[in-house]
Amino acid sequence: MFDKVIQPAIGDVSGKDHPVKGRWNKDIFKNNNPLILELGCGKGEYTVGLATRYPENNFIGIDIKGARMWRGAKTASENNLTNVAFLRTRIEFINSFFSTDEVDEIWITFPDPHQGGKNSNKRLTSPWYLNSYRMFLKNKGLIHLKTDNTELFKFTQTVVNNNQLETVFATNDLYSELINAESDSLKYRSISADKRANNSLPDEILSIRTHYEKIFLNEGLKINYISFRLNKEKIIEDAAQKAKRE
Repeated sequence: MFDKVIQPAIGDVSGKDHPVKGRWNKDIFKNNNPLILELGCGKGEYTVGLATRYPENNFIGIDIKGARMWRGAKTASENNLTNVAFLRTRIEFINSFFSTDEVDEIWITFPDPHQGGKNSNKRLTSPWYLNSYRMFLKNKGLIHLKTDNTELFKFTQTVVNNNQLETVFATNDLYSELINAESDSLKYRSISADKRANNSLPDEILSIRTHYEKIFLNEGLKINYISFRLNKEKIIEDAAQKAKRE
């Protein structure tokens, strides 16, 4: 029904590469524009919202739940957005779909926080996942996390700090802080900074809210946000690994 929705069977990607790997821009988007992913995209509000505002970039929403993702695909189709695609797969298989230096930037919006220490390795900002992203994200590529969950936010900050990664911006009360900030102090810069340098972070983030984000805000919950750069050559370690090595 939608030409830019890819949903392979698990057997087609478990331990092997999908034919689209390394060929997203050539075969799917037909251009060489920067490629930006939204992991756990849900209904695709961020994928579609960013694609609408930044037609000079290509966006891919990734989720395992097809019913929700089809809403985003339908919206993109209805609005004739040619720079949007969706991929139905589990995030742990993501390296089957993207090759070295193929991706410029990653958004992680309100993922499952997997609360509790025993589940921390399942978080999308855990060392295991960050090392997976290193395989296809360009060096110093930006990763953004938005979450209502304080535990996940603090966990991510700890991973970033322990591995001496560059934090671009972090706050545990996004909307309150941004509304009261000077926009010049919060420039949202990415790999394509030359095209985005005049766009402030408030305009970018405040204008796009996911289904769950609206629910959280209506309940009076604060939204946490952190963006950081991932070093391609740096293996990401958890605190226990680092302590043992040192």
